[in-house]
Amino acid sequence: MGFKMRYLLAGVLCLASCWAQAAEDWQLAKDEDGIKVYLQAVPGSPYKAYRGVTVIDADMGTLRRLMDSAADACTWIHECKEQKLLRREERQAWTYTRFNTPWPVTPRDCVVHITEHEESDGAIRRELEAVPGYLPDEDGYVRVTRVDGYWGFVPRDGKIEVTYQVHTEPGGSVPSWLANKFVVEAPYNTLRALRERAQRAQ
Repeated sequence: MGFKMRYLLAGVLCLASCWAQAAEDWQLAKDEDGIKVYLQAVPGSPYKAYRGVTVIDADMGTLRRLMDSAADACTWIHECKEQKLLRREERQAWTYTRFNTPWPVTPRDCVVHITEHEESDGAIRRELEAVPGYLPDEDGYVRVTRVDGYWGFVPRDGKIEVTYQVHTEPGGSVPSWLANKFVVEAPYNTLRALRERAQRAQ
């Protein structure tokens, strides 16, 4: 291999390494009550992605039951007003959710496609993807245009490490103060409420 080719290859590998590092550039935004919340800038979007991580003293079956009960999910999902199951096919589900928003912001709704994957070690990952055109728009609500994320459940010494990671494009106009507040409160409050429900159910 010639010198120029080796130089070019080294440059490409360096760029790839830098891009990979940037992709994992999560900044700790909150660390409280056993819950850590990280934020990450998303290229081309004014809204940051969030990642919440905690450990829940519950078994996988309890967490799966809580996840599968769409109607009860609003008892632990941050600012959830109403949620219902639209369709289920084996390891896939489609849900419709309405969210509360402070005045004067128009309330949001969202249709999400959930795909579950189970690993050989017992870990579970539920991929989340918005499908805004799945239902017609609802009067009085702005449809969330993008949701990319997942729920991760990994067994750890008799407990479950739970990761909740999402990037959302809420549609319409959202004040920066509300967006910045939401990306920290949503994972923190959701994980805290889920942990309380799961541990009570043991």
